[in-house]
Amino acid sequence: MQQGTTNSLVSYFTEDGAVIIPNRLGENLTPSVVSIDEETEEIYVGKIAKERMITHPELSAGVFKRSMGTEKKFTLGKKEFLAEELSSFVLRSLKEDAEKYLGQPVEEAVISVPAYFNDEQRKATVRAGKLAGLKVERMINKPTAAAIAYGLHHRKLNTKFLVFDLGGGTFDVSILELYKNIMEVRAVAGDNFLGGEDFTDVLANLFINNNKLEFAESDNKAAALVKKQAEATKKNFFENKSVTMKCKIDDKVIEEEINLDDYEKSCEMLLMRIRKPIERALKDASIKVKDIDEIILVGGATKLPIVRSFVAKLFGRLPNTNINPDEAVALGASVQAAMKERNQLIKEIVLTDVCPYTLGTNVSVKRQNDYYESGHFFPIIDRNTVIPVSRTERLYTLYDNQSKINVEILQGESRFAKNNLLLGELTVDVPKKPAGEEAIDVTYTYDINSILEVEVTVVSTGDKKRIVIQKNKGSMTDEEVENRLKELSELKIHPRDREENKLLLARGERLYEESVGQRREEIDSCLRKFEDILDTQDRVLIEQAYKEVKERSAPSY
Repeated sequence: MQQGTTNSLVSYFTEDGAVIIPNRLGENLTPSVVSIDEETEEIYVGKIAKERMITHPELSAGVFKRSMGTEKKFTLGKKEFLAEELSSFVLRSLKEDAEKYLGQPVEEAVISVPAYFNDEQRKATVRAGKLAGLKVERMINKPTAAAIAYGLHHRKLNTKFLVFDLGGGTFDVSILELYKNIMEVRAVAGDNFLGGEDFTDVLANLFINNNKLEFAESDNKAAALVKKQAEATKKNFFENKSVTMKCKIDDKVIEEEINLDDYEKSCEMLLMRIRKPIERALKDASIKVKDIDEIILVGGATKLPIVRSFVAKLFGRLPNTNINPDEAVALGASVQAAMKERNQLIKEIVLTDVCPYTLGTNVSVKRQNDYYESGHFFPIIDRNTVIPVSRTERLYTLYDNQSKINVEILQGESRFAKNNLLLGELTVDVPKKPAGEEAIDVTYTYDINSILEVEVTVVSTGDKKRIVIQKNKGSMTDEEVENRLKELSELKIHPRDREENKLLLARGERLYEESVGQRREEIDSCLRKFEDILDTQDRVLIEQAYKEVKERSAPSY
């Protein structure tokens, strides 16, 4: 499964290879948008929810993946949700689509995550799966999944690949090397707040500024409408050097012609942010650009001409785009699931991954005049260390008769502890002795799902304390997860057998709000007639009316 910032999809492995499972509308991509009906408490996921983002912005949410593992609450009407809870609705919808397609229950899944997701974000992903009714024993980094989908493990030995993954909300770059039957990730880097959504925002802001538009903070509909039109207009750059963006604001259609050069110039800051992680990954892997044998593009945002042009100029060659960048990760995840089950159709291959961030703790260091300064970061597992990995470091008491040692569990790259991410902490009792005579062994273990366990052992007594990081911001205990699971299960996802009709009504409602005069009256009459026919539950009449409404509700601009 791939639950992306903009779109999500699911696949499974067959005798003929990995296959994308279509959703209830017969489409491969399900928009990662959630909306709620306040009256019925029915949850809409995907295209319907995306339409409702325009008509009911206060009841809808998108781009929530960027907030995974945080305390941020999304308010949909009278209810509040964490990002992982909204994510669970998307995963539950994908699960139902897979069960319908396969004709059997789906209880376990491999879920892809951005390579640069930290510990909190990965744990939130596991919780989202659990809330969706799935067992998530294995997560796979998106670039690694893409590498599998491209069949890179079948290439010649000692080949080096760079996977460039620019999705809707996150950017990852991974460098992989194939050696014998081992696909080894050499280095990863990225930006969890950079993606196609940002390129859409640039175009939306360009349109707003050029036309001197001003919106009140409360005018969510207007802002959502401009964003929607910007997204549609951005895609027109795939084939055109100049595009026209149209948007109806206050019953007036505003047009703006934007050429590719102006758009690219406005995106320069975003392109510079892309360059930095690439340079860092190459440096960490001790590999030069000329040593990379192949460049793979993954993620929907890599379809943008300015992105492809930037990559080609940066590496001095054209990247590989043989597989749909929207689908590569999901296809690779299903191959990984087959590998996990030791499917005989899969060539035996060992996949290694790396720790994306440095993991360590807070220590005091000795300065001049025997002065100890606290707040320094002490690395235990360096970033881009191959996982699974376990490392132990010995730390000593700082002052006479010290009775406790506190171990802060940190993730990050700064020299100073306060600038890194606090994942949790452990405190152990030690016998009172002169400074430096008591010690603890601190063991960090990072598993294949990039989940961290920490064990602290008092050397003199053998006493141990162990923690699987739980006290993260936005996290829940197992009991809280179970209670929340019961609460969320009462919110029913809209039935798949009525999806097309509901989508048509949602689209019609959005077009009604965007239209005026006779056009608005026609849409209103058409929708009321369709609603009446839906009430008859006559399948033949509904199918005929559906075709008529679909044709008549096509946008006029």
